[in-house]
Amino acid sequence: MPAATAKTATTQYDYPFADVPADGSTIAVAPGVHWHRLPLPFELTHINVWVLEDNDALTLVDTGIRGGHTQQRWQQVIDTFDGKRPSRLLVTHMHPDHVGSAGWLCEHYDIPLGMTRAEYLMCRVLTADTSPPPPIAFQYYRAAGFDDDALGRYAKMFGGFGKACDPLPPSYDRLSAGQTLSINGVDWEVVIGSGHSPEHACLYAPALNVVISGDQILPTISSNVSVWPTEPNANPLAEWLDSCRRLRDSLPADVLVLPSHGKPFVGAHKRLTALIDEHEVALERLRLHCREPRRAIDVFPALFRSDVGAGSMTLATGEAIAHLNFLVDAALLQTFVDDDGIRWYQAI
Repeated sequence: MPAATAKTATTQYDYPFADVPADGSTIAVAPGVHWHRLPLPFELTHINVWVLEDNDALTLVDTGIRGGHTQQRWQQVIDTFDGKRPSRLLVTHMHPDHVGSAGWLCEHYDIPLGMTRAEYLMCRVLTADTSPPPPIAFQYYRAAGFDDDALGRYAKMFGGFGKACDPLPPSYDRLSAGQTLSINGVDWEVVIGSGHSPEHACLYAPALNVVISGDQILPTISSNVSVWPTEPNANPLAEWLDSCRRLRDSLPADVLVLPSHGKPFVGAHKRLTALIDEHEVALERLRLHCREPRRAIDVFPALFRSDVGAGSMTLATGEAIAHLNFLVDAALLQTFVDDDGIRWYQAI
Protein backbone atom coordinates (compact mmCIF):
# COMPACT_ATOMS: atom_id res chain seq x y z
CA MET A 1 0.00 0.00 0.00
CA PRO A 2 1.14 3.54 -0.50
CA ALA A 3 3.14 5.15 2.28
CA ALA A 4 3.12 8.92 2.76
CA THR A 5 6.86 9.29 2.51
CA ALA A 6 6.81 12.36 0.30
CA LYS A 7 4.39 15.22 -0.17
CA THR A 8 3.91 17.67 -3.00
CA ALA A 9 1.77 20.80 -2.78
CA THR A 10 -1.60 20.07 -4.27
CA THR A 11 -1.77 23.54 -5.83
CA GLN A 12 0.61 22.40 -8.59
CA TYR A 13 -2.15 20.41 -10.23
CA ASP A 14 -5.57 21.06 -11.68
CA TYR A 15 -8.34 19.24 -9.80
CA PRO A 16 -11.41 19.37 -12.08
CA PHE A 17 -13.82 17.99 -9.45
CA ALA A 18 -14.40 20.03 -6.33
CA ASP A 19 -16.45 17.38 -4.57
CA VAL A 20 -15.92 13.69 -3.84
CA PRO A 21 -18.60 11.01 -4.34
CA ALA A 22 -21.06 10.61 -1.51
CA ASP A 23 -21.50 7.21 0.12
CA GLY A 24 -23.13 4.78 -2.29
CA SER A 25 -22.97 7.17 -5.26
CA THR A 26 -20.63 8.02 -8.12
CA ILE A 27 -19.41 11.07 -10.02
CA ALA A 28 -19.03 10.92 -13.81
CA VAL A 29 -15.45 11.99 -14.62
CA ALA A 30 -15.54 11.23 -18.38
CA PRO A 31 -18.14 9.80 -20.77
CA GLY A 32 -19.08 6.40 -19.36
CA VAL A 33 -16.46 6.60 -16.56
CA HIS A 34 -17.67 6.89 -12.97
CA TRP A 35 -15.77 7.52 -9.73
CA HIS A 36 -16.63 5.98 -6.36
CA ARG A 37 -14.74 5.94 -3.05
CA LEU A 38 -14.60 3.06 -0.58
CA PRO A 39 -13.46 3.52 3.05
CA LEU A 40 -10.26 1.93 4.34
CA PRO A 41 -9.31 1.22 7.98
CA PHE A 42 -5.79 2.63 7.47
CA GLU A 43 -4.00 5.94 7.59
CA LEU A 44 -5.15 6.21 3.98
CA THR A 45 -8.84 6.58 4.62
CA HIS A 46 -10.19 5.64 1.19
CA ILE A 47 -9.54 4.05 -2.17
CA ASN A 48 -10.98 5.22 -5.46
CA VAL A 49 -12.67 2.57 -7.60
CA TRP A 50 -14.04 3.01 -11.09
CA VAL A 51 -17.19 1.87 -12.85
CA LEU A 52 -17.02 1.90 -16.66
CA GLU A 53 -20.22 1.65 -18.64
CA ASP A 54 -19.86 -1.05 -21.27
CA ASN A 55 -22.94 -0.98 -23.52
CA ASP A 56 -25.59 -2.77 -21.43
CA ALA A 57 -23.12 -3.89 -18.75
CA LEU A 58 -20.45 -2.54 -16.40
CA THR A 59 -16.70 -3.05 -16.09
CA LEU A 60 -15.40 -2.56 -12.55
CA VAL A 61 -11.84 -1.45 -11.78
CA ASP A 62 -10.37 -2.27 -8.33
CA THR A 63 -12.36 -3.44 -5.33
CA GLY A 64 -11.58 -2.18 -1.83
CA ILE A 65 -10.64 -4.52 1.00
CA ARG A 66 -12.45 -7.66 2.05
CA GLY A 67 -15.57 -7.32 4.19
CA GLY A 68 -19.31 -6.94 4.40
CA HIS A 69 -19.21 -3.14 4.41
CA THR A 70 -17.35 -3.12 1.09
CA GLN A 71 -19.84 -5.60 -0.36
CA GLN A 72 -22.78 -3.48 0.76
CA ARG A 73 -21.29 -0.36 -0.79
CA TRP A 74 -20.68 -2.12 -4.10
CA GLN A 75 -24.27 -3.30 -4.23
CA GLN A 76 -25.50 0.24 -3.54
CA VAL A 77 -23.36 1.66 -6.32
CA ILE A 78 -24.27 -0.98 -8.89
CA ASP A 79 -27.96 -0.48 -8.13
CA THR A 80 -27.67 3.14 -9.29
CA PHE A 81 -26.97 2.04 -12.89
CA ASP A 82 -30.58 1.31 -13.90
CA GLY A 83 -30.33 -2.45 -14.17
CA LYS A 84 -26.86 -2.65 -15.74
CA ARG A 85 -24.85 -5.42 -14.11
CA PRO A 86 -21.11 -6.07 -13.96
CA SER A 87 -19.68 -8.18 -16.76
CA ARG A 88 -16.01 -8.17 -15.69
CA LEU A 89 -13.61 -6.96 -13.02
CA LEU A 90 -10.18 -5.47 -13.71
CA VAL A 91 -7.62 -5.10 -10.91
CA THR A 92 -4.61 -2.82 -11.20
CA HIS A 93 -2.44 -4.73 -8.73
CA MET A 94 -2.33 -7.18 -5.86
CA HIS A 95 -2.48 -5.00 -2.74
CA PRO A 96 -5.48 -5.69 -0.49
CA ASP A 97 -7.16 -2.31 -0.94
CA HIS A 98 -7.23 -3.00 -4.69
CA VAL A 99 -7.95 -6.73 -4.79
CA GLY A 100 -9.41 -7.55 -1.38
CA SER A 101 -13.02 -7.98 -2.54
CA ALA A 102 -12.22 -9.43 -5.96
CA GLY A 103 -13.15 -12.96 -4.93
CA TRP A 104 -16.56 -11.89 -3.66
CA LEU A 105 -17.33 -9.64 -6.66
CA CYS A 106 -16.41 -12.35 -9.15
CA GLU A 107 -18.44 -14.99 -7.35
CA HIS A 108 -21.45 -12.80 -6.51
CA TYR A 109 -21.85 -11.40 -10.03
CA ASP A 110 -20.40 -14.44 -11.85
CA ILE A 111 -17.83 -12.35 -13.71
CA PRO A 112 -14.22 -12.96 -14.79
CA LEU A 113 -11.20 -11.34 -13.18
CA GLY A 114 -8.60 -9.50 -15.26
CA MET A 115 -5.10 -9.02 -13.80
CA THR A 116 -1.53 -9.18 -14.98
CA ARG A 117 0.13 -12.55 -14.49
CA ALA A 118 2.70 -11.48 -11.90
CA GLU A 119 0.09 -9.68 -9.79
CA TYR A 120 -2.36 -12.60 -9.88
CA LEU A 121 0.21 -15.26 -9.05
CA MET A 122 1.90 -13.23 -6.31
CA CYS A 123 -1.48 -12.49 -4.75
CA ARG A 124 -2.36 -16.20 -4.78
CA VAL A 125 0.91 -16.96 -2.95
CA LEU A 126 0.51 -14.22 -0.33
CA THR A 127 -3.11 -14.95 0.47
CA ALA A 128 -2.26 -18.64 0.97
CA ASP A 129 0.72 -17.96 3.25
CA THR A 130 -0.67 -17.89 6.79
CA SER A 131 2.05 -20.02 8.39
CA PRO A 132 4.55 -18.57 10.90
CA PRO A 133 7.27 -16.43 9.31
CA PRO A 134 10.14 -18.51 7.94
CA PRO A 135 13.54 -18.26 9.69
CA ILE A 136 14.96 -16.35 6.70
CA ALA A 137 12.48 -13.53 7.40
CA PHE A 138 13.66 -13.17 11.00
CA GLN A 139 17.24 -13.21 9.74
CA TYR A 140 16.40 -10.46 7.23
CA TYR A 141 14.84 -8.11 9.78
CA ARG A 142 17.45 -8.89 12.42
CA ALA A 143 20.10 -7.89 9.86
CA ALA A 144 18.20 -4.63 9.30
CA GLY A 145 18.45 -3.81 13.01
CA PHE A 146 15.20 -5.13 14.53
CA ASP A 147 15.38 -5.94 18.24
CA ASP A 148 13.43 -8.77 19.85
CA ASP A 149 10.34 -6.59 20.43
CA ALA A 150 10.25 -5.50 16.78
CA LEU A 151 10.68 -9.09 15.61
CA GLY A 152 7.82 -10.13 17.86
CA ARG A 153 5.54 -7.46 16.36
CA TYR A 154 6.49 -8.60 12.87
CA ALA A 155 5.63 -12.21 13.75
CA LYS A 156 2.19 -11.15 15.01
CA MET A 157 1.52 -9.19 11.80
CA PHE A 158 2.53 -12.03 9.49
CA GLY A 159 -0.38 -13.39 7.47
CA GLY A 160 -2.34 -10.14 7.67
CA PHE A 161 -2.33 -9.82 3.89
CA GLY A 162 -4.57 -12.84 3.48
CA LYS A 163 -6.98 -11.64 6.15
CA ALA A 164 -7.70 -8.52 4.08
CA CYS A 165 -8.42 -10.46 0.87
CA ASP A 166 -11.10 -12.87 -0.26
CA PRO A 167 -9.64 -15.95 -1.98
CA LEU A 168 -9.06 -15.15 -5.64
CA PRO A 169 -10.93 -17.01 -8.38
CA PRO A 170 -9.02 -20.11 -9.53
CA SER A 171 -8.67 -18.68 -13.05
CA TYR A 172 -8.25 -15.22 -14.54
CA ASP A 173 -7.94 -13.29 -17.81
CA ARG A 174 -4.37 -12.08 -18.25
CA LEU A 175 -3.70 -8.39 -18.83
CA SER A 176 -0.47 -7.68 -20.75
CA ALA A 177 1.53 -4.60 -21.68
CA GLY A 178 0.20 -2.99 -24.85
CA GLN A 179 -3.03 -4.98 -24.82
CA THR A 180 -6.15 -3.07 -25.87
CA LEU A 181 -9.50 -3.57 -24.17
CA SER A 182 -12.65 -2.30 -25.88
CA ILE A 183 -15.06 -0.92 -23.28
CA ASN A 184 -18.20 0.89 -24.42
CA GLY A 185 -16.64 1.35 -27.85
CA VAL A 186 -13.55 3.01 -26.34
CA ASP A 187 -10.08 1.45 -26.59
CA TRP A 188 -8.22 1.24 -23.27
CA GLU A 189 -4.52 0.38 -23.48
CA VAL A 190 -2.86 -1.62 -20.71
CA VAL A 191 0.25 0.26 -19.55
CA ILE A 192 2.52 -1.58 -17.11
CA GLY A 193 4.60 -0.16 -14.29
CA SER A 194 6.61 -1.87 -11.56
CA GLY A 195 8.46 -1.16 -8.36
CA HIS A 196 5.46 -0.53 -6.14
CA SER A 197 4.21 -3.97 -7.16
CA PRO A 198 5.52 -6.51 -9.68
CA GLU A 199 3.39 -5.82 -12.79
CA HIS A 200 0.99 -2.97 -12.06
CA ALA A 201 -1.60 -2.33 -14.78
CA CYS A 202 -2.71 1.20 -15.66
CA LEU A 203 -5.51 1.72 -18.19
CA TYR A 204 -5.15 4.53 -20.73
CA ALA A 205 -7.95 5.66 -23.07
CA PRO A 206 -6.47 8.05 -25.71
CA ALA A 207 -9.92 8.94 -27.08
CA LEU A 208 -11.01 10.15 -23.65
CA ASN A 209 -7.56 11.45 -22.64
CA VAL A 210 -7.97 9.56 -19.36
CA VAL A 211 -5.65 7.19 -17.50
CA ILE A 212 -6.68 5.01 -14.57
CA SER A 213 -3.32 5.14 -12.81
CA GLY A 214 -3.82 2.93 -9.75
CA ASP A 215 -0.92 3.62 -7.40
CA GLN A 216 1.53 4.45 -10.22
CA ILE A 217 0.62 8.16 -10.22
CA LEU A 218 -0.80 9.61 -7.00
CA PRO A 219 -1.26 13.37 -6.58
CA THR A 220 -0.02 13.94 -3.02
CA ILE A 221 1.81 10.86 -1.74
CA SER A 222 4.63 8.70 -3.01
CA SER A 223 3.77 5.01 -3.31
CA ASN A 224 5.73 2.65 -1.12
CA VAL A 225 8.61 0.91 -2.89
CA SER A 226 9.97 -1.90 -0.73
CA VAL A 227 12.29 -4.87 -0.61
CA TRP A 228 10.93 -7.97 1.13
CA PRO A 229 12.65 -11.03 2.67
CA THR A 230 11.62 -13.21 -0.29
CA GLU A 231 13.92 -11.20 -2.61
CA PRO A 232 16.42 -9.39 -0.36
CA ASN A 233 18.73 -8.17 -3.12
CA ALA A 234 16.00 -6.79 -5.39
CA ASN A 235 16.21 -3.26 -6.79
CA PRO A 236 12.55 -2.18 -7.09
CA LEU A 237 13.40 1.51 -6.87
CA ALA A 238 15.23 1.30 -10.20
CA GLU A 239 12.11 -0.30 -11.68
CA TRP A 240 9.90 2.39 -10.13
CA LEU A 241 11.99 5.26 -11.51
CA ASP A 242 12.10 3.63 -14.95
CA SER A 243 8.30 3.25 -14.83
CA CYS A 244 7.84 6.91 -13.92
CA ARG A 245 10.02 7.99 -16.84
CA ARG A 246 8.21 5.70 -19.29
CA LEU A 247 4.80 6.95 -18.16
CA ARG A 248 5.96 10.54 -18.48
CA ASP A 249 7.19 9.86 -22.01
CA SER A 250 4.06 7.99 -23.11
CA LEU A 251 1.18 9.96 -21.56
CA PRO A 252 -0.01 13.39 -22.72
CA ALA A 253 0.75 16.26 -20.36
CA ASP A 254 -2.95 17.15 -20.13
CA VAL A 255 -4.25 13.61 -19.50
CA LEU A 256 -6.86 13.32 -16.75
CA VAL A 257 -5.30 11.07 -14.11
CA LEU A 258 -7.69 8.87 -12.12
CA PRO A 259 -5.58 7.81 -9.11
CA SER A 260 -6.39 5.26 -6.45
CA HIS A 261 -5.98 7.78 -3.64
CA GLY A 262 -6.72 11.49 -3.75
CA LYS A 263 -8.77 13.37 -6.33
CA PRO A 264 -8.60 13.07 -10.14
CA PHE A 265 -6.16 15.64 -11.47
CA VAL A 266 -4.42 17.03 -14.53
CA GLY A 267 -0.64 17.36 -14.35
CA ALA A 268 0.82 13.90 -14.94
CA HIS A 269 4.16 15.13 -16.28
CA LYS A 270 4.68 17.48 -13.34
CA ARG A 271 3.75 14.80 -10.84
CA LEU A 272 5.94 12.11 -12.39
CA THR A 273 8.86 14.53 -12.51
CA ALA A 274 8.26 15.40 -8.87
CA LEU A 275 8.20 11.71 -7.91
CA ILE A 276 11.50 11.10 -9.71
CA ASP A 277 13.10 14.20 -8.20
CA GLU A 278 11.95 13.34 -4.66
CA HIS A 279 13.60 9.93 -4.83
CA GLU A 280 16.78 11.27 -6.37
CA VAL A 281 17.09 13.90 -3.64
CA ALA A 282 16.41 11.24 -1.01
CA LEU A 283 19.08 9.00 -2.50
CA GLU A 284 21.67 11.76 -2.23
CA ARG A 285 20.66 12.47 1.40
CA LEU A 286 20.97 8.75 2.08
CA ARG A 287 24.41 8.51 0.50
CA LEU A 288 25.67 11.37 2.66
CA HIS A 289 24.01 9.86 5.72
CA CYS A 290 25.99 6.68 5.13
CA ARG A 291 29.40 8.32 5.35
CA GLU A 292 29.44 6.40 8.65
CA PRO A 293 28.31 2.76 8.68
CA ARG A 294 24.53 2.47 9.13
CA ARG A 295 21.97 -0.29 9.56
CA ALA A 296 18.73 -0.10 7.58
CA ILE A 297 16.78 1.18 10.58
CA ASP A 298 19.41 3.91 11.12
CA VAL A 299 18.66 5.62 7.80
CA PHE A 300 15.01 6.51 8.46
CA PRO A 301 15.83 10.20 9.18
CA ALA A 302 17.36 10.55 5.71
CA LEU A 303 14.22 9.20 4.00
CA PHE A 304 11.15 10.04 6.08
CA ARG A 305 9.93 13.41 7.26
CA SER A 306 8.27 12.08 10.39
CA ASP A 307 9.25 9.54 13.00
CA VAL A 308 8.57 5.91 12.13
CA GLY A 309 6.27 4.32 14.68
CA ALA A 310 6.39 0.72 15.81
CA GLY A 311 3.44 -0.17 13.57
CA SER A 312 5.22 1.15 10.47
CA MET A 313 8.63 -0.43 11.07
CA THR A 314 8.29 -3.25 8.56
CA LEU A 315 7.06 -1.00 5.74
CA ALA A 316 9.66 1.68 6.46
CA THR A 317 12.44 -0.90 6.58
CA GLY A 318 11.38 -2.32 3.22
CA GLU A 319 11.51 1.14 1.67
CA ALA A 320 14.83 1.96 3.32
CA ILE A 321 16.40 -1.23 1.95
CA ALA A 322 15.00 -0.43 -1.52
CA HIS A 323 16.93 2.86 -1.47
CA LEU A 324 20.03 1.22 0.00
CA ASN A 325 20.01 -1.56 -2.61
CA PHE A 326 19.71 1.06 -5.36
CA LEU A 327 22.89 2.76 -4.13
CA VAL A 328 24.68 -0.57 -3.70
CA ASP A 329 23.83 -1.54 -7.29
CA ALA A 330 25.06 1.88 -8.43
CA ALA A 331 28.39 1.22 -6.64
CA LEU A 332 27.83 4.21 -4.36
CA LEU A 333 27.51 2.15 -1.17
CA GLN A 334 29.29 -0.93 0.07
CA THR A 335 27.68 -3.40 2.42
CA PHE A 336 28.95 -5.98 4.89
CA VAL A 337 27.52 -8.28 7.55
CA ASP A 338 29.15 -8.34 10.99
CA ASP A 339 29.65 -11.33 13.27
CA ASP A 340 26.21 -10.76 14.84
CA GLY A 341 24.44 -11.01 11.48
CA ILE A 342 23.77 -7.25 11.26
CA ARG A 343 24.09 -5.72 7.79
CA TRP A 344 25.88 -2.37 7.54
CA TYR A 345 26.00 0.13 4.67
CA GLN A 346 28.71 2.71 4.05
CA ALA A 347 29.38 5.20 1.27
CA ILE A 348 32.24 4.40 -1.06
